[in-house]
Amino acid sequence: MRNSKLRNHILCAIFTALIAIGAFIRIPVPVVPFTLQFLFTTLAGVLLGSRLGAISVVLYIALGLLGVPVFAEGGGPGYILKPSFGYLPGFAIGAYISGYFAEKPGASSFKNLLLGNALNLAVVYLCGMVYCYVISNYYLGTPIAVWPLVLYCFILAVPGDAVLCVVAAILGSRLVPVVGVKACHTSGNRI
Repeated sequence: MRNSKLRNHILCAIFTALIAIGAFIRIPVPVVPFTLQFLFTTLAGVLLGSRLGAISVVLYIALGLLGVPVFAEGGGPGYILKPSFGYLPGFAIGAYISGYFAEKPGASSFKNLLLGNALNLAVVYLCGMVYCYVISNYYLGTPIAVWPLVLYCFILAVPGDAVLCVVAAILGSRLVPVVGVKACHTSGNRI
């Protein structure tokens, strides 16, 4: 039991680091930069399960808000006021969703993982777009209309992340049977 707790701590730390690295692998797009964070947050859920995957993302967010520059555009508590901040809590919820699907019977099937990843993607974008709209229009005083919001925060960014959904489902279908959530969730393993 002690070894499995240590293993879970290490896996959470590894995915927290991978998410931070993914923030720096980016393609500049107006308003919301395209990064590999989505791939690593999705894989955290798929490979670690709902709980540990979400914990990995929450640790990443906590590090960034404490001032460690791990976000795509820096870090610190002021990052909450950035229009793109809403994607970060979306990543945590999305990792939980992907992990939930990975924990289901027949979890390692490509179809099952892709469905979970697609729902993850929808939640991430919903959180990100709603937050961007609210913070821009009601706090920052830089109003953004619905059409530009959809264009910059969805249409321009979602094709790359949709591809990452497929990539994560392919990787998950191969890796879940080997190192996936079953190994992380044997009885009594709590972080």
